[in-house]
Amino acid sequence: MTRILEYLIDDKAAGLTAEQYLRELGCSRNVLSRLKTAPEGITVNGIPVFSSHRLAAGDRLIISLPEDISSQTLEPVRMDLDIIYEDGDLMVINKAAGVPVHPSQGNHGNTLANGLAWYFSQKGRPFVYRAVSRLDRDTTGLLIVAKNMLSASMLSSMAAARQIRREYLAVALGKTEERGTIDAPIARKEGSVIERMVDPVRGEKAVTHYRRLLYNERLDASLVSLRLETGRTHQIRVHMASIGHPLPGDFLYCPDYSLIHRQALHSHRLAFTHPITKKELHFEAPLPDDMRFILL
Repeated sequence: MTRILEYLIDDKAAGLTAEQYLRELGCSRNVLSRLKTAPEGITVNGIPVFSSHRLAAGDRLIISLPEDISSQTLEPVRMDLDIIYEDGDLMVINKAAGVPVHPSQGNHGNTLANGLAWYFSQKGRPFVYRAVSRLDRDTTGLLIVAKNMLSASMLSSMAAARQIRREYLAVALGKTEERGTIDAPIARKEGSVIERMVDPVRGEKAVTHYRRLLYNERLDASLVSLRLETGRTHQIRVHMASIGHPLPGDFLYCPDYSLIHRQALHSHRLAFTHPITKKELHFEAPLPDDMRFILL
């Protein structure tokens, strides 16, 4: 398939080269390289041009981005997928617990990437896995997958600029403060491949804002809403454990399975501007069944 996009050049963009204009849109070097080599990858008013072509007001700039090769090493595996939204550029998926987002050592056929490879194979469409946002294997909820090079490039830039807004829900042991901010650097724990810890000396800056939504006195546990300023590995899990309110069911930081058998963490809300249409998108995934014990 080929993704074709058309742009009408206004007075503000007049005088820019096609490459300058596309870079301002968020095209990466890889995307521009692909457009330069694709047949009629860049045209102006129906005529193929080089990326150095200078644009004029009223020009119709059209880019054609071919997507015709699938990931050869990704085995399609049938999987139930909860697809919240899909268009020609991206998908928003409500990921289930126990599903890694991409293949890794020990996870080669049970990942979201494998499930999506199967989904697109059934449609007879090429598929290259481009996860813009990632969740731990046992964290549930919303994440974004880009469907082409251009949307992947633009969404990745948006993520780096913190323009993709996300709210998590978590169950934390004990009664947390009504609200608070945890500003504590996080580093890999020495001697461990995956475990992280708060480390003021070696750690990278990590900031988490939280707000208590309710406290279940019977369980001595809180439901909290969390928002991240940074995206460190295991950030919420490490930060909440560091203030004495770990997430139950977390095999690394709180292996207490009396309430739940995986870390009680869910990507609840997602909001961002569509990279192509510029429409504001808002999504919400309700609290999963295995976390609803906090409401009872």
